[in-house]
Amino acid sequence: MAERAAGGCCLGWDFSTQQVKVVAVDTELKVFYEDSVHFDRDLPEYGTQGGVHVHEDGLTVTSPVLMWVQALDMLLEKMKASGFDFSQVLALSGAGQQHGSVYWKTGAGRVLTGLLPDLPLHKQLQACFSVSNSPVWMDSSTTAQCRRLEATVGGPHALSCLTGSRAYERFTGNQIAKISQQNPEAYSHTERISLVSSFAASLFLGSYAPIDYSDGSGMNLLQIQDKVWSPVCLSACAPHLEEKLGPPVPSLSVVGAVSSYHVQRYGFPVGCKVVAFTGDNPASLAGMKLEEGDIAVSLGTSDTLFLWLREPTPALEGHIFCNPVDAQHYMALLCFKNGSLMREKIRDESASCSWSEFSKALQSTEMGNGGNLGFYFDVMEITPAVTGRHRFSAGNREVSAFPPEVEIRALVEGQFMAKRIHAESLGYRVMPKTKILATGGASHNKDILQVLADVFGAPVYVIDTTNSACLGSAYQAFHGLAARTDLRFSEILKLAPSPKLAAIPMPGVSQRFRELESRILAFSRTLLQKQSRTALPTLTSYSVYEALLPQYAKLEQRILSQARAALQ
Repeated sequence: MAERAAGGCCLGWDFSTQQVKVVAVDTELKVFYEDSVHFDRDLPEYGTQGGVHVHEDGLTVTSPVLMWVQALDMLLEKMKASGFDFSQVLALSGAGQQHGSVYWKTGAGRVLTGLLPDLPLHKQLQACFSVSNSPVWMDSSTTAQCRRLEATVGGPHALSCLTGSRAYERFTGNQIAKISQQNPEAYSHTERISLVSSFAASLFLGSYAPIDYSDGSGMNLLQIQDKVWSPVCLSACAPHLEEKLGPPVPSLSVVGAVSSYHVQRYGFPVGCKVVAFTGDNPASLAGMKLEEGDIAVSLGTSDTLFLWLREPTPALEGHIFCNPVDAQHYMALLCFKNGSLMREKIRDESASCSWSEFSKALQSTEMGNGGNLGFYFDVMEITPAVTGRHRFSAGNREVSAFPPEVEIRALVEGQFMAKRIHAESLGYRVMPKTKILATGGASHNKDILQVLADVFGAPVYVIDTTNSACLGSAYQAFHGLAARTDLRFSEILKLAPSPKLAAIPMPGVSQRFRELESRILAFSRTLLQKQSRTALPTLTSYSVYEALLPQYAKLEQRILSQARAALQ
């Protein structure tokens, strides 16, 4: 039997790539219920692997819309069977995998508003989608549409300044453009386009839910400063697009109450509020309780950074989103492919496959590594777009190898220094109250966390983020309820579990790493010059260094101009 929430509760939903999850959080911010439906396991009739269908071209990746609807049906029925008391739900919110899109067929709105409580949702919505298989974030089939969008607005940097990101194949505007061009009949029969997040919210509202600012920032369509759809981006992607999207809303908006369908079928209270659903990454920022100046570092297979920004500096690498918990601020997202897998390779090569030996190497070497620098990209990096292993001695000579303990420290320091430089290129600055929230597998290694604290010059805390998007969604529901009181997000979450302090920076160490940055920048300049003399580079390779090398601006501008001229 599900526990009863004395005094009420809020629900947080997460429509992720592989499952739909829910948590219930009481007014003391304690999780007292959680459950999930796994697509591959619980809905095998849809034939997904990892929640998706990868098409024959290897680039197109989609998920069945009705699978998501049926998963919600199953999860609500599981909650009902467990004895969950829906009458105690004060509000709900949710998250959806970012960038995915749902295409509601003409007439679907009438079906949503007239749902019959004696039938599950998926039975009533079978004919409501003009595109039955939704493109998701793993799709990379829209390169032509990306190039067209960038060309229309004046180039990738102009698009980044406007929408927070250069054009990416997975971003929704480019996916909409592809459907409009390749399946014009389906597009013409579409009356509303939702993100996965606003689609999920619509299932609770019984009407079309608006797209929120934060998730809308991941579409290459929203002007992040003005928080309105960009006319030039809309027209570059598809005709009549603005009317199909509807106006965007702040992420803390109460967009309505749950529909009579849910009141009658499950016992939700008539006044239960629906707070705007957002993307999974913004919801995770809320779930990790980030505040102004904070940074979250997920040290997983890939390394990911979430940054809280007051004033962003859009660049050609990384993403700027509207902040989900403070409409006046922003968040940035940076992803690095060469994360834990790279650390594991160096562990195997230099520490006899032992994390204990890896840690001893970090303990036995001085901070700053005696001036030895290393950059390790065994797979093509995202930020920046480079490959290879590059080692430099204290005398700035490129060398082919380091002693094992020097190699290990060079890897870890190099990874974190690169993260700091890229974060600062997006407008991030360490503040006196800054804290770093670390999660992921490597966050269990206190010696790695010590290097992280030293490089950033800020204390490092660890936090359990197993269900960060779900938890963040529940927090958003509470925050949405209190939005009219002007309470800050941090005040709403005073009772939420606090992260644990794991490492503090050693005195004076951050300045030592600052002194190394000029050498890192010089290395980047050398790489730029090498690439300009050899293979024809991509604009992306140059753009990231343009952002990183302010002291070489005039020289780099000449190199960039030559590269652009060659590309044209």
